[in-house]
Amino acid sequence: MVANDTYLHGIDIVEIDDGIRPIQTATSSIIGLIGTAPDADEDVFPLNEPVLIIGDRTKAALLGATGTLPAAMRDILSVFGAPVVLVRVDAGQTTPQTWSNLIGDPTTKTGVYAFLTAWHKVKAKPRMIIAPGWTGLRPSNGIKQINVGTAGQYDKVPTISFTNAQGDTGAGAAAVAHVVAGALSSITVTNPGSGYTSPPTVVITRAAGDGKSSSGAATAVLGKAKNPVAAAIEGILPNLRAIALIEGPNISNTEAIDFRQDFGTSRTMIIDPNVLVWDITVSDYVSRSGVALAAAMQSYMDNTYGFWWSFSNQAVPNIGGIDRPVTWDLEDPTTDANFLNQNQVATIVRVDSQSQGGFRFWGLRTTSADPLWAFLSVRRTADMIYDSIVQGFLWMLDRPFSAQLIIDGVETVNYYLRSLKARGATIDGSAWIDPNLNSIDQLVAGKLRIEFDFEPPAPIERITFGARRNPNYYDVMISDVLRDLPTL
Repeated sequence: MVANDTYLHGIDIVEIDDGIRPIQTATSSIIGLIGTAPDADEDVFPLNEPVLIIGDRTKAALLGATGTLPAAMRDILSVFGAPVVLVRVDAGQTTPQTWSNLIGDPTTKTGVYAFLTAWHKVKAKPRMIIAPGWTGLRPSNGIKQINVGTAGQYDKVPTISFTNAQGDTGAGAAAVAHVVAGALSSITVTNPGSGYTSPPTVVITRAAGDGKSSSGAATAVLGKAKNPVAAAIEGILPNLRAIALIEGPNISNTEAIDFRQDFGTSRTMIIDPNVLVWDITVSDYVSRSGVALAAAMQSYMDNTYGFWWSFSNQAVPNIGGIDRPVTWDLEDPTTDANFLNQNQVATIVRVDSQSQGGFRFWGLRTTSADPLWAFLSVRRTADMIYDSIVQGFLWMLDRPFSAQLIIDGVETVNYYLRSLKARGATIDGSAWIDPNLNSIDQLVAGKLRIEFDFEPPAPIERITFGARRNPNYYDVMISDVLRDLPTL
């Protein structure tokens, strides 16, 4: 194209690139798997590096036979050739040491933090994070809570530390203080630590420059602590817009529900108990976490039907049973399965009916207390929409403002939301511009805000049939008799 102020006696073509852009939906089916494999080929599976496997059994076989990763990959591939971002960590001498390796370092991006580098290194972003065999056990004797005995007086928020009793090797606990109206109101445990044989002394250190003299006092209470690997995984989920499937303790319904109380996010689902899988090395069924099978089933549902479909009520292939009995009945609210689901724990049930059977995942709910985000499929649908729209608007950044550009932006979102509705991914949705949120000073500063709403389809968790008798049908029957009598 020749510039307008350049003389031209001829013909010029001006390319106009106004208009809406298609938005490509982000990939939802990628599993993030972390664990151990001491016998793995180190060239193929270096420690703390994300490695992409897409249904490749030959590559998966290079993990060797020991550790948690080989079994998890076999479980995944027995369901579906799902794309897997795999991170291998070193197996420690003890479980706590392996936990530390699995957690890793956020600065050097080791352990679970390696998932944050997956897109840059292998061009795949994991959407379902699992650590089979490592998230169901809770450290014993951590600090469960801290009770404030004396509030004291404070100008500034003090720091909290702990002093162990003589000979106590417990470690890792951390907590933060909360000051309201000049008084110590509460202390929140941010890391329960582990290994304490007796409650440590809570040390409340006044901040520099705090002019008050009345000090508070508090006592620590020991109890089972949250699984540290699960806690670390939860921390990276918002960055990836991912969810975590966490195995329960596999002990009892009561223990599973108590375990669930450690969690409270819409990005986490607890699955309990374990499943029984045939192990060819011992020629017998062995107990194994079901999260790898669950992730594979969800990946299959994503690819076959869509990310808004749940893996609940889907048959679990290649298992011989459940590690402990879980009673189930479609009409009975007093069964084990209903009790677990009611308390936000998904499970596995054996369906035994005249027309259907087999083992099925059973449960739809996350650990969120917010009813808007109670269902895992709703959370995942929102995540996919957010990620897709963000990635689909790179073209618009740094262009000069114009009325047409703003219209194109709004209609791009509307076009995408209409396509989601047509596919069944949403009930409906729309985008618009709110002038009150796009003031002159915001526009002058190069800031544009586009509003949009949508409604994911909630999964049908309960069906109620309203049944009633209708004696009037006798009148219909008699009418039929009277009509047919002459022909008899």
